[in-house]
Amino acid sequence: MSSTADRLPRLLALVPYLMSHPGAQVDEVAAVFGLSEKQLIDDLQLVWMCGLPGHTPGDLIDVSWDGGEIIIDNADTIARPLRLGIDEASALLVALRMLAATPELAEFAHGDALPRVVAKLEQAAGEGAAAVSSQFAVDVESAPDAAARVREALTGRRRLSLRYYVPGRDEVTPREVDPTRLVMADGRTYLEGWCYRAEAMRLFRLDRMLTVEVLDVPADPPAGAEPIDVTQGVFRPSPTDELVVLEVTAAGRWVAEYYPYEQVEELGEGRMRITLRARDDDWTLKLLLRLGDTGRIVSPQAMAARVQQEAERALALYAQAS
Repeated sequence: MSSTADRLPRLLALVPYLMSHPGAQVDEVAAVFGLSEKQLIDDLQLVWMCGLPGHTPGDLIDVSWDGGEIIIDNADTIARPLRLGIDEASALLVALRMLAATPELAEFAHGDALPRVVAKLEQAAGEGAAAVSSQFAVDVESAPDAAARVREALTGRRRLSLRYYVPGRDEVTPREVDPTRLVMADGRTYLEGWCYRAEAMRLFRLDRMLTVEVLDVPADPPAGAEPIDVTQGVFRPSPTDELVVLEVTAAGRWVAEYYPYEQVEELGEGRMRITLRARDDDWTLKLLLRLGDTGRIVSPQAMAARVQQEAERALALYAQAS
């Protein structure tokens, strides 16, 4: 027997289907929904008891299936199938684009299956979700063989030479890394390893590796090198990082869900004050620019002036382009 969780979505799809296919036959509809005829009749009997509040005969859906022909009436309020909301569709589309950028799934992502799914979802969701999802992109043009080279180094226990993009400083740095493992965190694939530049364990996003070379040097991380805990995400603020206080609207509350914070305070009407630690000024600046009019910085005050200056500069560039 179907559970309520199974039947409700089916009924919400069944009624619009019957409204758009008057005179459909029981056996045909059962085949479309992958049901036996008995299961379909059970669903129709349940539909017959549904309708608007009041539950008088004029409020309930009228459905009959005498002679195998299904006739439905008084169901105009749910005549259209359910559609994803903009936020739901956007989340799915962004996740699919992240999937396409995952090196381990390159063979699947570069076939026709994933692009077809994205195209159908964009068409069904409308222009709003498609526009939001199209803003997602990989930060840099990463080395196409990064995943293969990293696996080669892990299997052969060899040191890696990287040219790695650091977005916080907007620079490319050379690294030599003794790889230890691949990890997935925050929807991204990272190489964990001992970095000789930092003299510590570090995580390196595969899609930020510009070049990857396997060296003819055995990987030999120090005995005391501990794996990095990514169970709570990659960004782990230090107690010495600067405290930043933000005030966000309801549309900016995602900051408290995405980043570790020291304190949050509800301000009413969906607004929130968030205290968190920032790794550097550039990181804070990018966060505030992303928030736009959904957030403002309370402290430090010096950062507020810098945010305003950068925002005005960006707007001037837009004006020149137009």
